Amino acid sequence: MQKSLEASHRPAGLRQTGRPCQPGLTRLAGLALATVALAGPATAQPAAPATTAATTAATTAGTIIDQVTGYTLTTAGDLQQFASLAIDAQGRVLWAGTAAETAARAPAARHVDGGGRTLISGLIDAHGHVMGLGRSLISLDLTGSATLAAAQAQIAAHLRQQPASPWLRGGGWNQVIWQLGRFPTAAELDQVVADRPAWLSRIDGHAGWANSRALKLAGIDRDTPDPQGGHIERDAQGQPSGVLVDAAMELVTRVMPAPTDAENRQALDAALAQLRELGLTSVHDMGIGPVQDQLYREYADSGRLSTRIHAAIDGAGADFDALSRQGPLKSYAADLYDLRAVKLYADGALGSRGAALIEPYSDAPASRGLLFQGQPVLKASIEKALKQGYAVSVHAIGDAGNRQVLDAFEQLSARYPVASGRHRIEHAQVVALDDIARFRQLGVIASMQPTHATSDMNMAESRVGRERIRGAYAWRRFLLQGSKLACGSDFPVEYANPFLGLHAAVTREGEDGLPLGGWYPDQQMSLKEAFRCFTLDAAYAAGQDQQLGTLEPGKWADFVIIDQDLFRMNLHDIGRTRVLQTWVAGRRVYGR
Repeated sequence: MQKSLEASHRPAGLRQTGRPCQPGLTRLAGLALATVALAGPATAQPAAPATTAATTAATTAGTIIDQVTGYTLTTAGDLQQFASLAIDAQGRVLWAGTAAETAARAPAARHVDGGGRTLISGLIDAHGHVMGLGRSLISLDLTGSATLAAAQAQIAAHLRQQPASPWLRGGGWNQVIWQLGRFPTAAELDQVVADRPAWLSRIDGHAGWANSRALKLAGIDRDTPDPQGGHIERDAQGQPSGVLVDAAMELVTRVMPAPTDAENRQALDAALAQLRELGLTSVHDMGIGPVQDQLYREYADSGRLSTRIHAAIDGAGADFDALSRQGPLKSYAADLYDLRAVKLYADGALGSRGAALIEPYSDAPASRGLLFQGQPVLKASIEKALKQGYAVSVHAIGDAGNRQVLDAFEQLSARYPVASGRHRIEHAQVVALDDIARFRQLGVIASMQPTHATSDMNMAESRVGRERIRGAYAWRRFLLQGSKLACGSDFPVEYANPFLGLHAAVTREGEDGLPLGGWYPDQQMSLKEAFRCFTLDAAYAAGQDQQLGTLEPGKWADFVIIDQDLFRMNLHDIGRTRVLQTWVAGRRVYGR
């Protein structure tokens, strides 16, 4: 997880303005001049799309979705429109064009009336935490609590509902929203829960709030040193005050009981239910271990994995050693799951001042944040993954963290060409202006989350100042130099709704419509660019652009039917969009 969420991330109404809608689009007669060969068995790794005769393809279409206003990008990046979508019996796109064309090519297909609704290619979240989302949905969630007192009341109510729970677990608090001017304390948590250990993670996942029993159980006292890459908040007397930042969090989490198998399944079920309801047909799960890997395979085998998961192993340590014995898993169960990437960390989060900066924080001159390890250690971890053929995704928030990662990639580029591996920097949030060009030069993908900008805009500039903010959340600077951006949300840090991400990308305004005209509006994306960031380029970042990201022949028929015409509506209403149906591989997995 990432950063500091400085405003509630739950959806809210968006203002209506006179901002013009999108210009007209070109209709297409068909997305290709020829159709594609059938895929192999459902569990086989699919080959790249290939062409075959239309008469052969005509016998393979299982379903035609008619009467839609359909939109997809092409691989070249052109936005095109269609009225009918034909899907073969294996769940791949056969043809997209007019109703007459699809009917002629698939005379035996069953027809589904789209009712004049808008159909778009499936949306991909390029950075999330699936089990984290599920656990947030089934545990105490303090997101949106306006004050410390309100959070304490919510905690007390939760305990009354679960009096037998041995630990209080949850998260979502944000001391900036509470306007404390400081972190909360163990004593303030003790006021509502003193009879059992309590551990509540901050909204960004980069700090945790413990009560006195949890601190005692973890053995944290005045003499406990700060671990490498972490920090123990202390009071004026030097005693631990209750909040642990980044690597220090492990002091508590390692003594907590692991979730049970039943709890893990409940969390996964809850997460998948929300993801399909939001129209996410694929997500990139940034940091998993053997437990999640086993569950995802099981759910894929049984048909319960309703959203595709491109997963990255959490770190290059023991979990990597266990999960990489047979090399990268490039496809499982017809691309429902893959495990071919590794997630590493360079630094912490901006809101908790754990992001590593080259120069001190503008609002805390004594601090430059936290690099999690020295350059040799990070470089060795990256090289370990590269040697075994894994793509590498590295969390970097501050300009020092981003520079450390870029330096490591550059040092390794002679032996391991970065551009060929779809390697990424996750968040790329505050980047020195001189380093932005290095993303393009090295072929590093910037995996960014549009709602982070609109959530952080009330504190980011105070953290980094007016000069460094020019390289922060700088989407257009990356796009203008030809870099690929992969968009996501970092759920559950932010709400997983991709339409809120699209709204933030094109307006740079909060959900309340402020500031008017957008925060640093010169960095806005066009709607086509934002759509590409959540579809084609997100698929590219996972190495899946031959299978996902557009509704072109041969790719999986992953799509969403929505209640508004995305490309002709007022841009400020995008966040209001409702998903009516979600389809994965030609099968409807959600219907409102």
